[in-house]
Amino acid sequence: MQGNGGASDEDRRNGFERGGWALGKGDYETHAFINQTYDRAEAFLLGRRTYELFAASWGSLKEQDVPGWEPVMQALNTQPKYVASTTLTDPAWSGTAVLPENLATAIRELKAKPGGELQVHGSGTLTRWLLENDLIEEMTLIVVPVILGQGARLFPEAGPDLALDLVESRVDSKGVTIQVFRPAGRPQYATA
Repeated sequence: MQGNGGASDEDRRNGFERGGWALGKGDYETHAFINQTYDRAEAFLLGRRTYELFAASWGSLKEQDVPGWEPVMQALNTQPKYVASTTLTDPAWSGTAVLPENLATAIRELKAKPGGELQVHGSGTLTRWLLENDLIEEMTLIVVPVILGQGARLFPEAGPDLALDLVESRVDSKGVTIQVFRPAGRPQYATA
């Protein structure tokens, strides 16, 4: 999941050299799905690394800089952004608040607010923590038909197990799959 955006130097931590691997891989329908997803957001919940990457790119762009991605840019620059971080103290991107140390309580309070979706994009460490703490209601995975061979993984080699119910699934003309899941508790394993 690391460094999937447009710049080859987007996220070079741990020697990652394959940035920009998802650029141009989806078709028009996938592009539209991503725009519609961001357009539905009432607010964004981001980990510190993703926040810093997004602020450095999306936070400084103008609509003419992102033809076709205006809904993403508009949403990220107008909707509230909440950052889960113990090190970020003074976020510069307009509309950003750092969540307090009692993260689970703060996120439950955000989720309880009336309105649209609280969305997480990227933010692998945060996503794993949210899953472990039963704080995700629905998860959309966009799988690009590329094997990177390096970089950060969304799901670790070892960790808690979780059953998922498939809500929606589609594949575009370029082989990109979009799968929407809802967590469904612990999986049931066959007995010997």
